[in-house]
Amino acid sequence: MNETNGRAYEMIQQEELKGIRSRGCLLRHKKSGARVLLIENDDDNKVFSIGFRTPPKDSTGVPHIMEHSVLCGSKNFPAKDPFVELVKGSLNTFLNAMTYPDKTVYPVASCNDKDFQNLMHVYMDAVLYPNIYQHEEIFRQEGWSYKLDSPEGELQYNGVVYNEMKGAFSSPESVLDRVILNTLFPDTSYANESGGDPEYIPDLTYEQFLDFHRKYYHPSNSYIYLYGNMDMDEKLEWLDREYLCHFDKIEVDSEIRFQEPFRKMVERELPYSIASDESEADNTYLSYNKVIGTSLDRELYLAFQILDYALLSAPGAPLKKALTEAGIGKDIMGSYDNGVYQPIFSVISKNANVEQKEAFVEKIEEVLKEIVENGMDKKALEAGINYHEFRYREADFGSYPKGLMYGLQMLDSWLYDDEKPFIHIEALDTFSFLKNQIGTGYYEDLIRRYLLENPHGAIVVVKPEKGRTARMDRELAEKLEAYKNGLSEKERQELVDRTEALEAYQSAEDRPEDLEKIPVLKREDISRKIAPIFNEERTVAGIPMIFHEIETNGIGYLDLLFDMSGVPEELLPYVGILQAVLGVIDTTHYEYGELFNEINVHTGGIGTSLELYPDVTKVKEKEFKATFEIKAKALYEKLSVAFDMMGEILTESKLEDEKRLLEILQMLKSRLLMRFQSAGHTTAVLRSLAYTSPSARLKDLTSGIEFYRVVARITEHFEEEKEDLIRKLKSLAVRLFRAEGMMISYTASRDGLDGLEDFVDSMKRRLFTDSVEEAVCILHCEKKNEGFKTASKVQYVARSGNFIDGGAQYSGALQILKVILSYEYLWQNIRVKGGAYGCMSNFNRIGEGYFVSYRDPNLKRTMEIYEGITDYLKNFTVSERDMTKYIIGTISNIDQPMTPSAKGDRSMNLYMNHVSPEMIQRERSEILEADQEDIRALAPVVEALLAADQICVIGSEEKIETDKDMFDVLTSF
Repeated sequence: MNETNGRAYEMIQQEELKGIRSRGCLLRHKKSGARVLLIENDDDNKVFSIGFRTPPKDSTGVPHIMEHSVLCGSKNFPAKDPFVELVKGSLNTFLNAMTYPDKTVYPVASCNDKDFQNLMHVYMDAVLYPNIYQHEEIFRQEGWSYKLDSPEGELQYNGVVYNEMKGAFSSPESVLDRVILNTLFPDTSYANESGGDPEYIPDLTYEQFLDFHRKYYHPSNSYIYLYGNMDMDEKLEWLDREYLCHFDKIEVDSEIRFQEPFRKMVERELPYSIASDESEADNTYLSYNKVIGTSLDRELYLAFQILDYALLSAPGAPLKKALTEAGIGKDIMGSYDNGVYQPIFSVISKNANVEQKEAFVEKIEEVLKEIVENGMDKKALEAGINYHEFRYREADFGSYPKGLMYGLQMLDSWLYDDEKPFIHIEALDTFSFLKNQIGTGYYEDLIRRYLLENPHGAIVVVKPEKGRTARMDRELAEKLEAYKNGLSEKERQELVDRTEALEAYQSAEDRPEDLEKIPVLKREDISRKIAPIFNEERTVAGIPMIFHEIETNGIGYLDLLFDMSGVPEELLPYVGILQAVLGVIDTTHYEYGELFNEINVHTGGIGTSLELYPDVTKVKEKEFKATFEIKAKALYEKLSVAFDMMGEILTESKLEDEKRLLEILQMLKSRLLMRFQSAGHTTAVLRSLAYTSPSARLKDLTSGIEFYRVVARITEHFEEEKEDLIRKLKSLAVRLFRAEGMMISYTASRDGLDGLEDFVDSMKRRLFTDSVEEAVCILHCEKKNEGFKTASKVQYVARSGNFIDGGAQYSGALQILKVILSYEYLWQNIRVKGGAYGCMSNFNRIGEGYFVSYRDPNLKRTMEIYEGITDYLKNFTVSERDMTKYIIGTISNIDQPMTPSAKGDRSMNLYMNHVSPEMIQRERSEILEADQEDIRALAPVVEALLAADQICVIGSEEKIETDKDMFDVLTSF
C-alpha cells in the first residue's frame, strides 16, 4: 500500500492464501468506514464487487426491489438502464446483482483493464447515487404498481420483481426452501422473505423503499472486494478519490441477529398449488431440518458438507437409501446451506404423503442412531472429503469466474465477523484436519450433537392443494375490483394517468448525452483473433482419439463417445433411461453406493451424458451425430482407476435390478418435472423446435417432455413394463458400448498421454462384441403447437422455427441480433413494459432460431411482440456508437474465459460439428465489421422463423385456456 493509500486506509490483516495461490489484504477506509478486501494473484479475469448487509424487516421484498432499481440510472450515468447498456457494450465476463436472505451483492468481472475500470465506475455510482430519488417510476417498474388502462378496465398489479416472485412462489421447492428458513429463525430477519412475497410486495411504499436505501446503502455498511491481477494501489486511490472520501463513517445497525436455539423442534405445514388434473396423492414434501452452529466455525462449515455427501447426497447414502426403501417419498434430496449465519442441514422427501410424516422422522433418527452406535462408513467419508477437495483445488466453476465465487464464499464468514474473511477460502488445513478425524468418533459426535440431540430444528411439510392458484387469482382480482369500485371517478382516472405516465417514461428515449456518459470501448480495442482450437487427431490402441493439448494442472479430462446412429426411434427414450441408470445401480463388483464412493476416493468424478453434434456442412440434409458419452476427470496417476471404473459402469451394471430401476425412475420423473417448472423456457423452446427438427426431436425423446412421458408411463405401470424395460436396456448396452462405435476426446498436457495406450486397450477388451441387428434411426417430427397447463402463475412463451428451411442464410451478424433483441426490443417490450422477468433469443448455424420469455405474466401480448420483430428490423436505425456497443456485447459473449476442460470441450464440439477455424474467423469478421444495413438485412431471417409458426407455452392453466385458440393441442405434463 503506497503512502497516499496509507493515509486513506487502515491495514487490518494480511494473509498468504496458499490454497488459492493468492495474497489477501483486509483494509478499512478510515473516513467512510468501508470494509475493503484485496485478493492479489495472476488471474487476468478480474473481479470487483460491492455488497451490503441488508436484513429485511418484512416480506415486501425491498432488498430485492432495491437490487433491481439502483441499476436503473445514477448521478453520473443518468440513462434509464446503465446495466443493460453495459451488457450490450462491455467485454464483461460477469455482470449481475444478487439478493440473498441477509445481503445484496453487486459483482462485475472483466479481463480488459479499461472495461473493468468502466464497470467499477458504473456500479459504484449506481449503488451510492441511484436515480431512485428522482424517478418514482423506477420503483413502480421494478417493484410493483397498479396497472389500469382505462377507467372501466381491469385493475392489475404489475412489476418485474412482483412477477418474478409470483413465478418463484409457484415452485413447491422454492416455497419449501423459504418456509424452512423463515421457520427456523422466527426472531431474526431470516423470518422475512428478502426476495418478496407477492402477497406483501404491494404493501411497500415508495418512501419505505427510499428509507431502506438511506439506511443500508452507505459505505459504512459496505463490503468492497477486488480480486485478480491489477494495480491495487491505483484502484484503492480511485475508490477513495471518486467515492469513499465523500462519506463520513456512521453507525448502521445491520447486524444479523443470532437466533436463540429452540427448546424443542417445531412443526409447520403449508399448501402449494397443483394443476386441476394433478393428483394430491404422492405429492407432498416432507422435510427434516436442523440448525448447525454458525458459519464462523471453520471445521463445522466444511465437515457438514462432507456429512451431507456421506449421509444423504451420494447415491446409496444411508439416509437416502433407508427412506427410499421404506417407500417414504420417491425422490430423497437434501442440502447443507452454509450461506447464512446459522447453517441448515435438511433432509427432504419428495412425492410423499402427509400421513408419512411420523415414519419419515422416525426413520431418519433410527438411521442416525445406528450410525452413531456402529460408526460412519470410512470410505464414504474419504470419498466426500476427496470430492470436495478435488473441486476446491480444481476451482472450476463453469462459466462463473473463480474470483467471483471466492468473493461470495468469503462473505459466508466476513459478513458476520469483520475480521474473518479468509477462514473458509484457505481450506487446505481444514481438509487435512477432517481427513485425520476419520475413525476417531469425530463425525459420529457431530451427528449426535447437531442432528440427534439438537432441539433447534423444524419439520416442515408442504402439501398440494388443487385449484389454489385459480382461487388466489380470483381472490386477488376480487380484492382489486373492490378497491377500484371504492375509488371515485377522479381517483380511477388518476390510476389511468399514472399507468400512462409509467408507460411514457418506459417508452421515452434516453437523451444522447446521457447515453454517451456510459463508457464504451472502441472496435479497435477488440482482438480480431479467434480463440485457439486444440485438436490433434491420433489413434490409441486402434481407437480414434482427438487430443486437446492444454495445461491442466495434472488433471486428465477423459470423454469416451459411443455412436448412437444404430438406435431406432422407438428405443431412444430407453437410451435416456440407460444414461440415468448407469453409475447409480449395482455392478458385478460393487453395490452402487460403494461404486460412487470408490470413484470419488480416486477421481474427480465420472458421469454420463447424451450429446448432439449437427454437421454444419450438411445443413439442408439436417445431418447430425448423436453420442452416448461417459466422462471422467482424474489426476494422471489415477487414470487407470478412472478407466477401470468406466468399464465397470458400461459393461458390468446389473440392469436386471428391478427394485433399483423403479427407485431411479421415480427420482428421474421427479427431477424432470422440477426442471420443467424451474427452466420452463428451455423446455418450451426444445419442444417447439422438435416439431420440425430431427436433432431437437431426438433430444426431446431422450431428455425432454416426450422422454418424461415415457418415464412416467413406465413408472406408473412398472409391473407390466419391467421385463420389457430390462430387455431393452440390456440390448441397448450391447448395441452401444462397442469398440467399433467408439472414439475418445482427451484434454491434458503431453505428459498426460503416458500409459494411455494400455488403458484404452484394456477398456476395448471389456466392451461388448455380441452381434447386433443393424438398424437405422429415422426420426418422425410432427408440428403440434402445444399449451402445457400447470399450476404456475406465470408463463414461458416460446416461438421457434428454422430460417434456413425458409430460404434465409446464417451469418455472424445474427449473434449481434441476439444481443440487440435480448437487451433492446424484447427487453423493452417484454421485460420493462410487460413485467416478465426475462426474455431470450437465439439463432444457430443450422438455422434454428427462437424467441422465449421467462416468468412472463402475459401470453398473447408476448406473441404479438414477437410478430413485431420483422418491422423493428426493417426500420432499424442506430448510431455508430450504439452499433459498436452491440458488437462489443456480442464479442463479450463469445470471448468468455475458459477453464482447461472448457477449452477441450469447445475444441471437440467444433471438431464434431465440422466447424473450421476459417468459418469462425469469417463469422468474427462479420461481427466486427457489421453496420446498420447488416442488421436490417436480417429481417428475412426473422420472417422465415415466424412463418414456421412453431409455438409452445408452459404456464398457468387459466391463461392458456383463455387463449386456447392459438394452440392445436392443450395438454399437461
